[in-house]
Amino acid sequence: MAQHAPSHVASSQKALMLEMKSLQEEPVEGFKITLVDEADLYNWEVAIFGPPNTHYEGGYFKARIKFPIDYPYSPPAFRFLTKMWHPNIYENGDVCISILHPPVDDPQSGELPSERWNPTQNVRTILLSVISLLNEPNTFSPANVDASVMYRKWRDSKGKDREYAEIIRKQVLATKAEAERDGVKVPTTLAEYCIRTRAPPPDEGSDLFYDDEYYDDEDIEDDDEDCCYDEDDSGTEES
Repeated sequence: MAQHAPSHVASSQKALMLEMKSLQEEPVEGFKITLVDEADLYNWEVAIFGPPNTHYEGGYFKARIKFPIDYPYSPPAFRFLTKMWHPNIYENGDVCISILHPPVDDPQSGELPSERWNPTQNVRTILLSVISLLNEPNTFSPANVDASVMYRKWRDSKGKDREYAEIIRKQVLATKAEAERDGVKVPTTLAEYCIRTRAPPPDEGSDLFYDDEYYDDEDIEDDDEDCCYDEDDSGTEES
């Protein structure tokens, strides 16, 4: 088994280098990607800027992506460092999302293997899935049951029950000081969010990374879909 480790390392390092290059040349809107340590390709720091016209507008949320040695054959782990109140984010910050689950047959999860990780997925698809997850929680398979109940009250009352929205608003406000400390200007309008900037070379630090298009989630209240984020609302709660 050990004799295969060097080839796994070489393969995964090459894959990660190519993905980092791709994300610098064609960045995903609303994300800033850096290495935690320039000498370690397996740990990435992610800053997520809350999309306009959502609860998270103006927020600056930090996360880490930790890649396994056999990436992309096994999925990475995605953990928020910023405190998040969300039906599909555990108290420790781990994100509950199908795309990050190994493609094993687990009937208890309510997920099909096809909804889980496979080697054709990449960091770009993960980031897009996380943004979808923030805007459209899956209350049928919650990681945070209390947040799920609160979200459903907000949704079912068509926004009249403000408790869920108020908690997120306070969390967004709490992130502003960290953005200032990091010297980051967080986009607060659709025009700012949609700006595409070319990433600077790694030794010059990172700027806001944006992609070309922004899909405004106008149907945030019409949450029929997904989370522990997938296309199958089976009603089975994950452990």
